[in-house]
Amino acid sequence: MGKFVFYVLFFITSSLTWAQPMRVLFIGNSYTHYNNMPKIFHDIASSKNINVDVHMSAKSSHTFQMHSERVDLYQDIQREKWDYVILQGFSRELASNYKKIDTTIVPYVKRITDSIYRQNPCTTILLYDTWGYANGFPEDSFNINFQLMSDRIHQGYVYLSQLFDIPLVPVGKVWETVKENNPEINLYQEDLQHPSKYGSYLAACSFFTAIFKQNPNTAFTDGLSPDKAKYIQNTAYAIVDQNMTRYLLNRNLVNIKSTSKDGKLKADCSANFPKAKSIVWNFGDGKTSNLFQTQHYYTKPGTYTIVITIQDSCGERVIKKKVIF
Repeated sequence: MGKFVFYVLFFITSSLTWAQPMRVLFIGNSYTHYNNMPKIFHDIASSKNINVDVHMSAKSSHTFQMHSERVDLYQDIQREKWDYVILQGFSRELASNYKKIDTTIVPYVKRITDSIYRQNPCTTILLYDTWGYANGFPEDSFNINFQLMSDRIHQGYVYLSQLFDIPLVPVGKVWETVKENNPEINLYQEDLQHPSKYGSYLAACSFFTAIFKQNPNTAFTDGLSPDKAKYIQNTAYAIVDQNMTRYLLNRNLVNIKSTSKDGKLKADCSANFPKAKSIVWNFGDGKTSNLFQTQHYYTKPGTYTIVITIQDSCGERVIKKKVIF
């Protein structure tokens, strides 16, 4: 396997700079392509000096089964070794019961994910958890309202997440929060189903937080009201950040917390790589550790580059973080 090198500078700030473009593919339907949501995601990242190469493979009204039968989808999957692929199904199909999901969705999600992993076993797949219609779906046999529809869709995506061991991005939960607490922000098109520009901005902010683990607090608002955009940014960050573990978004992450107290310079280090075979921390002062959770004490102030080498099914991952005391 090849060597994957990620350069991340840690100054106890939220600024990240990617040396190579991160490759992201969005697969979905109109909930993805309305307002060119993937481009909004790209522009938010660019405004934070993050280099991303974003592509979209979206067809209106498509279910997971319909996606799985698209020749052009597999061509898009095979075009790159994607770092992230986002999957989004038809708006109502995930509101089904688990038995129906097992027969009408699961086989087709498996077909798509198998194709993605064949192209690049190191791709991180994310599920795009969507929202309910503004007035629910009265045509349903249970005459469901917005909240019930939203809950059922969310439960369906959580079921897929657990079944395939794939993280989900809770866009629908961010949507619920904004809809309830700041109703003057109109998230819907006139059809009361599809996303307005605010709704697409909300989705893009949610994906930004899920992938980059930081607040999308940026001056880039895509022409929206700065105050409303800021509210969406902060809400997306709060909901996603508070649920990282619940939605499996805390995978393949290194965390370092540095503290200086009573003359002791300490770095608390942890790495969550569930499929890793081994790890080596090189603390930049000649000391090392092979533990996934460890503490390290420095003897004098300075700037140290911590190099973390992880062996897993993707080969060797090398992550660099800088700490300053």
